[in-house]
Amino acid sequence: MKRFSDLSEQEVLALAITNEEEDSRIYRGFAQGLRQTFPASAKVFDEMAEEEVQHRTWLFDLYRRKFGDYLPLIRRQDVKGFMQTRQPLWLMHPLALDEVRKFAETMEFEAERFYRKAAETSRDASVRQLLIQLAEAEAGHETLAQKLSQTILTKGAREKEDETARRMFLLQYVQPGLVGLMDGSVSTLAPLFAAAFATHSTWETFLVGMAASVGAGISMGFAEALSDDGSLTGRGTPWLRGTVSGVMTTLGGVGHTLPYLIPDFWAATVVAIMVVVVELAVISYIRYRYMDTPFLQAAFQIVVGGTLVFIAGILIGSA
Repeated sequence: MKRFSDLSEQEVLALAITNEEEDSRIYRGFAQGLRQTFPASAKVFDEMAEEEVQHRTWLFDLYRRKFGDYLPLIRRQDVKGFMQTRQPLWLMHPLALDEVRKFAETMEFEAERFYRKAAETSRDASVRQLLIQLAEAEAGHETLAQKLSQTILTKGAREKEDETARRMFLLQYVQPGLVGLMDGSVSTLAPLFAAAFATHSTWETFLVGMAASVGAGISMGFAEALSDDGSLTGRGTPWLRGTVSGVMTTLGGVGHTLPYLIPDFWAATVVAIMVVVVELAVISYIRYRYMDTPFLQAAFQIVVGGTLVFIAGILIGSA
């Protein structure tokens, strides 16, 4: 790797050309990844990709006048201590709109910094002038994005895309997480309290609760991941939904299991019951907040189900 300060003007221009070509492809990747779900934002990134192509043309024209047709391959990863190789966010699907916008802002900031640093070290007036011009252009990309947003990403289009993003968030995170939390909080009640009232041993009850929680988490994680691949439903990647569902299932069971680390049986049981009440209230609120279910209706459904499982566990454990 070479230090940026050791690059010749020819190498700086070659690096700039490579960067512009890579950035244009990244914007194309963003546009392609967003086109189906966020078409207005995809068009904005198409326009920004065209801008990068124009910058590359300016640079290459100057390069050929100065150094001829041979263009050495110099990339970001070949230069030490300046620009870092970017994570391939543009290859991930589905793309998160907010993450893409923030990533693009970082790209423009890094490009502007690169051109200003390169202009400081350039001894050729024409090269320095173009580098400063490109630095100003990259700094102005925020204004360009704003102008494009005003003409392409109109208020109606933005509201539609925001609603789509909200729906995808519900499908990919809230729904599998809620299902897991409900399963972990409710299904583990019966084995936990059955073990508690059968043994009156807090440690044995804790072990049963942990086993039930972890087992339920693994089961729910695989069940959610294998339910569909997300290609038709838009519910995201299977591993993501499976992880969310599995983790929330485990947490739902562990919550009312941890009180049984308290040595006193009745104190642990009272605390566990209080935790269950909080868990059911949280589930009811999430259903009300994200699933458009009236709070009282959500609370009634969850409380009735949880109470029945709780009673079943106590009866079986006391038999």
